[in-house]
Amino acid sequence: MRLLRKYLWAVAMSLAVATGGHAAPLVEPILHIKPDASGAGRVALTLDACGGRTDTRILSALVENKIPATIFVTGIWLKRNAAAVAIMRAHPELFELENHGGRHIPAVDTPQKIYGIRSAGSPQAVLAEVESGAAALAGTGEPAPKWFRGATAEYSPAAIAMIRKLGFKIAGFSINGDGGSLLGARETTRRIAAAKDGDVIIAHINQPTHAAGEGVVQGLLALKDKGMTFVRLDDADGFGNNGTTD
Repeated sequence: MRLLRKYLWAVAMSLAVATGGHAAPLVEPILHIKPDASGAGRVALTLDACGGRTDTRILSALVENKIPATIFVTGIWLKRNAAAVAIMRAHPELFELENHGGRHIPAVDTPQKIYGIRSAGSPQAVLAEVESGAAALAGTGEPAPKWFRGATAEYSPAAIAMIRKLGFKIAGFSINGDGGSLLGARETTRRIAAAKDGDVIIAHINQPTHAAGEGVVQGLLALKDKGMTFVRLDDADGFGNNGTTD
């Protein structure tokens, strides 16, 4: 592990030199899945569990309607939501739990704020965020995560390179379903219901008091009524830009 850390530090430093010592623009990766060969259409639903509690409106709807989802969980959320984790683990055919970091810190290796959240700020802190998130998942007995999504879904190019070297694919998205859980129910419903074959939806499952949660449920049911199939990221051939999956 020490040799790997030294190597990843070298990667980060080489990228810094290549950009002349200036912080490179942040990247918000896009992710799609391979379209449905039958033409019926399929989408990947991804839900972030950043902190706080569980939106049982969404969790119940997923179980009752047998809608698969990839849940990106932080170490913080895992500690506070044992009951929800137990439900997810009881339905392995529906839920895939993946790495959202240990403390919900943006995977950006230079000091700055993204949407008001302070970034990791250094290569070592990025590594700590990714590795602590994976360790928190391992502590639940879940299989080792294969995907990582950082807080705010914004990354520095150096952080992307480091995360990929750790063996994780980075989960972007093509549809921002709930605007960080800040949108109203109607707009959230509209965005999610508009998903097309191959889209990857991002929304949140950790804000039970926000109106967006109702919209997430209604949007998903609208897609189901259209005959759209839902898949987890592990069950789909996902392809992202900016070197996040290749």
